[in-house]
Amino acid sequence: MSTTERPRILVVGGGYVGLYAARRILKKMRYAEATVTVVDPRSYMTYQPFLPEAAAGSISPRHVVVPLRRVVRGAEVLTGRVTTIDQDRKVATIAPLVGEAYELPFDYLVIAMGAVSRTFPIPGLAEQGIGMKGIEEAIGLRNHVLEQLDKADSTTDEEVRRKALTFVFVGGGFAGAETIGEVEDLARDAAKYYQNVSREDMRFVLVDAADKILPEVGPKLGQYGKEHLESRGIEIYLETSMDSCVDGHVVLKNGLEVDSNTIVWTAGVKPNPALSRFGLPLGPRGHVDCNEKLQINGLDYAWAAGDNAQVPDMVGRRAGNPNAWCPPNAQHALRQAKVLGDNVVAGMRGFPQKEYSHANKGAVAGLGLHKGVAMIVMGKVKIKLKGRLAWYMHRGYHGMAMPTWNRKIRVFADWT
Repeated sequence: MSTTERPRILVVGGGYVGLYAARRILKKMRYAEATVTVVDPRSYMTYQPFLPEAAAGSISPRHVVVPLRRVVRGAEVLTGRVTTIDQDRKVATIAPLVGEAYELPFDYLVIAMGAVSRTFPIPGLAEQGIGMKGIEEAIGLRNHVLEQLDKADSTTDEEVRRKALTFVFVGGGFAGAETIGEVEDLARDAAKYYQNVSREDMRFVLVDAADKILPEVGPKLGQYGKEHLESRGIEIYLETSMDSCVDGHVVLKNGLEVDSNTIVWTAGVKPNPALSRFGLPLGPRGHVDCNEKLQINGLDYAWAAGDNAQVPDMVGRRAGNPNAWCPPNAQHALRQAKVLGDNVVAGMRGFPQKEYSHANKGAVAGLGLHKGVAMIVMGKVKIKLKGRLAWYMHRGYHGMAMPTWNRKIRVFADWT
């Protein structure tokens, strides 16, 4: 472990915000001004907006991840978990991959743990559900779908075939709609190479408790996305939820029952529950409570951003909404991370810190190869795109958001 008299900046989490914040701090600091320590259970960052493409194989899974030690050179990267934080002593307890837990003192703190899948006590979900928060799950989903085609191709038992070729997705936001679109593409293309499996044999079901899908792109584009998916034979059931899925027998609140070996759960996220052990002020939904400078309220040495933070939306508040908060998306995460990095260095030096303020620039979503929706916001003008052009916007935006030119080039090469 590093031992130094320099102040230590502890970054808890090596995801999108943690990686970019650490890079920004290292860039802004003077040589040997402080030690930057990044702690994460994984030694790499996963760019989650590309998980649906990784599951479908249109992007190589290794191009969706970025090794932390390669990107945050100059930082100390510890592979392990922060289990508790004593704010009075400014000491974090680290549980490494191997060995005993130990204490690590710090002077400044960055909380960037992100979010985890939000689940409910639905019978069968823990045993049957497949998540989509990590690259391992994306690879596992791809392998699982192809295995179901293998099973169906190798038997004449109609019940076995029907269960293998029925795919249920719960959650109609970005993750659910994009994943079902990509997986349907994957299964349809793969079926061409099977003698006893065709697209007509398959059943895709998307379930959401809301009254529309893709709410992030607005009602008109969301409706277009719904109609597009339905035109590909995907069944969409709104304003209903899954009551149980024991042994793959899916029961919806609207009375529909289907049997499936594939139940993909993308019904939202929640802040990492470990935050409750860090002695931090939390909002009503478990987010770290921050001010407009991304500083944790009541702690002048600590900052937070991204999915685990409750950050005031200053654009919305100036427009007259006193309860406006920044939505948890990649657009805000990247910009918050950079402002956070600047503010950590400013705070360490005793300088004034910047307010985080960012107007929404829109949203993009891919629905499979050459298919997508996009809403681009330019001031008071909203440009709505769909189809191939929207897909190019989706791929281009997220491709450029990937850390390092090495990964950007590899991702774009996967699409050519």
